[in-house]
Amino acid sequence: MSGFWENVFVETAARYSVAILCLIVFLAIFELVTTYKNWEEIRKGNFSVAMATGGKIFGIATIFRYSIEHNDTIIESITWGAFGYLLLLTGYFIFEFLTPTFKIDQEIKQDNRAVGFISMMISIGLAFVIGASIR
Repeated sequence: MSGFWENVFVETAARYSVAILCLIVFLAIFELVTTYKNWEEIRKGNFSVAMATGGKIFGIATIFRYSIEHNDTIIESITWGAFGYLLLLTGYFIFEFLTPTFKIDQEIKQDNRAVGFISMMISIGLAFVIGASIR
């Protein structure tokens, strides 16, 4: 059975499955911390929410890309991926804090595309910074 887990196809499928599961869990956490319902707003055609959510998806996936690349075991990849996600989540709160003149979530819910775009780019940019520091 040990040869089964050493097969590159099995390992790839396992890492992919874990990354998808973590992506779902981490998006659910983002859903809890935002004041709007991501998927409901996207269904209504709110492009700003789609951009912000897409940035979060890309950010989480990028963090896991680096985590998988730099770690030998799935457990190490999950640990570093979760740590990277916590940093990304912290970046979300810092972004909200640094814009005291308006509320990011309210602007995104109102389909302010400039704010949605900046939110997306912050998630993507932070993911590359976080990913570069993962060991």
